[in-house]
Amino acid sequence: MIYNKVICIAVQAPLVYLSSSCISRDYNNGGTVCVCNGTYCDYIGKIPKVKYPQVLVYTSNMEGLRFQKTNASFQNISAELRDSADIIIESHRTYQKVFGFGGAFTDATGINVETLKDDAREHLMKSYFSNDGIQYNVGRVPIGGTDFSTKYYSYDDGEPDPSLKKFALNSADTNYKIPCIKVAHNLTHGKLKLIASAWTAPKWMKTNGAYHGGTLKPEMYQAWADYYVKFFNEYKKQGIKFWGVTTGNEPSLAKYPLSLFQKLASIGWTANTLAQWVEEALGPTLHKSGYGDLNIMALDDQRFYLTWFIDRIFKNEAAKNYINGTAVHWYFDTVFPAKLLSQLHYKYPDKFIISTEACKGNAQVTAKNKQEMKFLFFSQIIGFFLSRGVLLGSWSRGEDYAQDIIEDMRNWVIGWIDWNMALNPGGGPTFLNNVVDSPIVVNGSANEFYKQPMYYAMGHFSKFVPRDSVRIESSQSSKVWSIAFKRPDHAITVVLLNRGKVDQDITIVDSEKGTLTLTVSEHSITTLLYW
Repeated sequence: MIYNKVICIAVQAPLVYLSSSCISRDYNNGGTVCVCNGTYCDYIGKIPKVKYPQVLVYTSNMEGLRFQKTNASFQNISAELRDSADIIIESHRTYQKVFGFGGAFTDATGINVETLKDDAREHLMKSYFSNDGIQYNVGRVPIGGTDFSTKYYSYDDGEPDPSLKKFALNSADTNYKIPCIKVAHNLTHGKLKLIASAWTAPKWMKTNGAYHGGTLKPEMYQAWADYYVKFFNEYKKQGIKFWGVTTGNEPSLAKYPLSLFQKLASIGWTANTLAQWVEEALGPTLHKSGYGDLNIMALDDQRFYLTWFIDRIFKNEAAKNYINGTAVHWYFDTVFPAKLLSQLHYKYPDKFIISTEACKGNAQVTAKNKQEMKFLFFSQIIGFFLSRGVLLGSWSRGEDYAQDIIEDMRNWVIGWIDWNMALNPGGGPTFLNNVVDSPIVVNGSANEFYKQPMYYAMGHFSKFVPRDSVRIESSQSSKVWSIAFKRPDHAITVVLLNRGKVDQDITIVDSEKGTLTLTVSEHSITTLLYW
């Protein structure tokens, strides 16, 4: 009972012990968190391999289960059961290869990690990246500052410096980003892949002379590409290499009408100017500088750009040849349907699609028809202010993550990257008061952190769907959200999301294995694994 005494002193909320090794705490937000500190943290551990006909069943739910392991077994297929099956899995029909899952190494993440003492800090990093944790294998790294920094900054502030002689990393890189990345790299045994994204250029490169809004001066196209190379060189000196780079975070931020969004660091691009920059500067400069193997991702913004914006970029054949894929964010996914992703894939099947940013803390709405789209677009922005910040224990936010991952990956997305990996209880730090939520919330003064339902929602994918898994055919059920993968070790992973208020009896038929029947509890995420 030592943990009970330590934790209760710090936070006035009751503790409930669960058999899943989660020390649960309820903040009356429709679910629970799991509490970790310097002496204790829950881990899922190594996944055992079972022999046919056994199936491993891992469940997390609103009631408080976290990766609760049980077993089920396949039975022989009967014509009657096959005809009445809720989900039919056909592993010989394959789709996209999976790249991975992860989060962003923001300044705020590093700042919050550093508020913990050594043992608690180690638990947090292991929870994300180790084989005992949920095994993140992708990280997004901001090039310079974001709204989750303590101030605006670039790597070459001050007077104009087109030759970039004054270029230097910020203390946020050396104190927070780089140390976290190195720990994560070691915990993943070198499997961590990094994607870089820039929010803004130095003010002197931009038409409006500000960090936020405006566009890049055409005469600075080459200097901006050189800036990227400088960044990669400095991180390379630290032993850190990148897998990919986006053409810049959310160009739409430069156009939003509300004052908060106008203040977010950004560079506005049209499809034509972005293609021109890639063709004339970014593409050739990366290749000449030894970074030709970097995967260039266009857009790094919302689905409402699909497919028209990419179509216009790809009219420039030179730019198209440099670009390997499209990066999308999730903030209007309830308004703009996932089928836009499939439309993009079928137009450009040789270009991958990856989701590079998501977070809760903003209200979401759904459009019933095209006439509502414009209204709801602005309603979503306004709604951002009505449901902001951290909600400790919110199960519905975890369900939102799981649903979006399933929808995205059923529509050809190869990976899904969360935003801040760690925020404080106030949803920051963020110098623009752009408070949001995070899968892990850090209470530095108590030397403890809280694993949100969003953390476990991510884990039901990242832990069980390793890199180079392949999505396989699985029919959709009206009872639950679902998706299936075949792993490199030939195991099959099936993820089920029940957002309903009642348990669901589910029959799954695998054409090669047999029939599986199980009850999926209300408001739950369940991962099945079998060989």
